[in-house]
Amino acid sequence: MIKVKFPDGKELSYDDGITPFEIAEKISPALARDVLSVEYNNEIIETKTKLFADGNIKFFKWDDDEGKKAFWHSTAHLLAQVILDLFPKSKLTIGPAIENGFYYDVDFQNSTFSENDFSKIENKMIEEARKNHSFNMREISNSDALSYYKKHKNEYKCELIKSLGNEKITFCDHADFTDLCKGGHIPSTKYIKSVKLLNIAGAYWRGDENNKQLTRIYGISFPKEKLLKEYLHLIEEAKKRDHRVLGKKLGLFTFSENVGLGLPLWLPEGTELRSRLEGFLKTAQKKAGYEMVITPHIGNKKLYVQSGHYEKYGESTFFPIKTPKEDEEFLLKPMNCPHHCEIYSSRKWSYKDLPVRYAEFGTVYRYEQSGELHGLTRVRGFTQDDAHIFCTQEQLLDEFIKVIDLVLYVFKSLGFEEFTAQISLRDKEKMEKYIGSDNIWNLAEKAILKAAKSKNLNYRVEYGEAAFYGPKLDFMVKDALKREWQLGTIQVDYNLPERFNLTFKNKNNEDERPVMIHRAPFGSLERFIAILIEHTAGVFPLWLATNQITLISVGEKHQNYTQKVLNLLEKAEIRASTDFRNETVSKKILEAEMKKTHIMGIIGDKEIKNNEVTIRLRGGDLVGGIKIESLTEYISHKVNESQIINLNS
Repeated sequence: MIKVKFPDGKELSYDDGITPFEIAEKISPALARDVLSVEYNNEIIETKTKLFADGNIKFFKWDDDEGKKAFWHSTAHLLAQVILDLFPKSKLTIGPAIENGFYYDVDFQNSTFSENDFSKIENKMIEEARKNHSFNMREISNSDALSYYKKHKNEYKCELIKSLGNEKITFCDHADFTDLCKGGHIPSTKYIKSVKLLNIAGAYWRGDENNKQLTRIYGISFPKEKLLKEYLHLIEEAKKRDHRVLGKKLGLFTFSENVGLGLPLWLPEGTELRSRLEGFLKTAQKKAGYEMVITPHIGNKKLYVQSGHYEKYGESTFFPIKTPKEDEEFLLKPMNCPHHCEIYSSRKWSYKDLPVRYAEFGTVYRYEQSGELHGLTRVRGFTQDDAHIFCTQEQLLDEFIKVIDLVLYVFKSLGFEEFTAQISLRDKEKMEKYIGSDNIWNLAEKAILKAAKSKNLNYRVEYGEAAFYGPKLDFMVKDALKREWQLGTIQVDYNLPERFNLTFKNKNNEDERPVMIHRAPFGSLERFIAILIEHTAGVFPLWLATNQITLISVGEKHQNYTQKVLNLLEKAEIRASTDFRNETVSKKILEAEMKKTHIMGIIGDKEIKNNEVTIRLRGGDLVGGIKIESLTEYISHKVNESQIINLNS
């Protein structure tokens, strides 16, 4: 008999050789139908793998990331089978699951392949899927594996096998198709109900531009046709919301090759947007006891060597700037934290002074590869809403909880309502990746877990995702298109205070190390604004909008009255504009909506006679006439409605 422990802590005994699928069947036939993948003792296995040792089991369905991964990985096998059927001279290389779907890299040799072939491949894949082919793993010797692929004249698979050395080699079979594979499949092809090939791209074998360029085929699949339709709808919506397109239309930012790749230029309206976001967070931070600081854009290389950043991230920094002084080198600032450590160390501290909270909108620079740059989401120069808290060990939990409150306030104010938290801890198998003692890591990890529990956060724990200097809490936010983004991070750090010899006098007048908390609710302003543009489709909350109301005059004779209303609104610090153009009112309204304007004020003969403005809201809702003396109050109320102004709400 073996003992199997479930995620809820329950433990049951089963006969040796039972499979995960049989265990699921004993629990519930419905569970057995839905299980796509299984984890046993932290290893992904097949649902039909026989179990002979005690262990912990987890079942994954479609709604689980691991379930989707197994589903898409299995579909990549199905694609490979069909490629060989339709293009028998082609050579397969690798085909992994990715965040959304899968891809397969293929050498088509002299065959012509294009997106025109997608339809026949998709139809053939569904035809094969309906045959209910089982995915079966088998172990094979290194020599037999090499012989198999030499026979099929596939030098790519041979190279992969040789690179595995003494590792166990396994093949996966379904139908009459075999592929080199480590495992992690759904039970059979019958689960695959819909397939869509999305696009093709060039990809060098093993990512080396000196190797042959292959054809990478991207695709996605689902267990229901309805899910594919929903996904394709979201893809179309994503194209409409692309921040690169909307950013240009709204006049927010631009790029110039003369300035440099990945270095955004903020236009006037984008600059105003950034300034309002900064002002919003500065106000919240001031209430929470933060002090603003400013640090240089460069720093002595020795600073980042001391902090450990150069050792870990040196390859992604710009080349050092050499000065006329011998052996003196500076770096474009890759991180703000070492600078804040130096500010802290510039004076003596007592336990009575702590916590100390320094905040900065600090611009940092990383040399991202040109192929990885993408609009504002991946740039080479970006501004972090960085802050570092120096506190005592006794204050750590309370300070961490306060930072969680601040992050949640930011999300709520900007309409990000759906999120989970991820607690990133060390990789238990690769401790050499991290700096600092086990003792301080254990203290930090326990503090984060306790804070997350105290705030009743919906969180998951991910091992191996911690920063090199400490564990962290990341917020994974879903946008309007249900895409998940990492926004907001909080990190506990015992290492930098040690490296920079930071101290304070404790109650016994002895030197003690402070604990350091790194915190950035936005992360980077560039990336945050990109996500916000796509989340809102450019329709920012009214409190954040560059133009809160557009006053539309019906004709030339109404312009003086319209200007009078504009002056009144601007005096009340309401952001307003006018449209005096010789165009129809309907065209002016349409163009105002295209510019994402929330409120339109129509002014004609009737409005002048009644001393009012007719209010029309974006989307077509007609509020009607509002007296001039009540207009600022009405708009101010709408602005306040769009922003959560109470930190404790």
